[in-house]
Amino acid sequence: MIVLKSQREIDRMRAACCIVAEVLDGLRALVRPGATTFDLEQFAAAKALKRNAKCAFRGYNNYPSSLCCSPNNQVVHGLPNKDLLKSGDILSLDFGVVYDGFYGDAAITVPVGDVSEVAKKLILTTEESLYAAIEMAVPGNRLGDISFAVQKHVESKGYSVVRDFVGHGIGRSLHEDPQIPNYGLPGKGVKLKPGMVLAIEPMINEKSHEVEVLNDNWTVVTCDGGLSAHFEHTVAITENGPEILTRIC
Repeated sequence: MIVLKSQREIDRMRAACCIVAEVLDGLRALVRPGATTFDLEQFAAAKALKRNAKCAFRGYNNYPSSLCCSPNNQVVHGLPNKDLLKSGDILSLDFGVVYDGFYGDAAITVPVGDVSEVAKKLILTTEESLYAAIEMAVPGNRLGDISFAVQKHVESKGYSVVRDFVGHGIGRSLHEDPQIPNYGLPGKGVKLKPGMVLAIEPMINEKSHEVEVLNDNWTVVTCDGGLSAHFEHTVAITENGPEILTRIC
């Protein structure tokens, strides 16, 4: 069941999403050669605590950390560790909080030092596909219009869309209906209505779309070792068009 949010509820969600945006902005500034994802985990947890927010991921289905850190060929759900980041790496950071009873969720992919042109193009294409999808998040469109916007842009650049993991509705729960694939047919699926709030999150691979989960039961990697990038925003559908809630406030 898709839960429509009132304007007051969207305002409360915006507060949670602002915290997410603030934390990710701070994390972006800390990503450099020689840093560790454990350092980033500590920063994110401390920042959320300072804002009286609860980290959404820690303990969710027994996930052990507050932050998902997925370098290079890791797609999503990478666990923070003390390995040193190296120049040339790329790093996807996915973070969420619950604040005043509502969730916010967003993700970015950040270059570490000097990265290859291949990596730069993958990151740029993935971010562009997110905004192409958000443009479709207007009343009267269908869920498939969002999905197709990602797929069309990504595949036109020679990349592939991860099919095993999708975006989702969000609100009083971290994951609500509907699921939002990053591939599909325009004009198909649920009709979009004001009050829907969606976590739209393209996960894009350099090579094949195929992925697998490592033995830690969390970390998702590309099967062929190719790079992967991930961007996400929490977006409210309004009468006036899409509102990105996870912007810096």
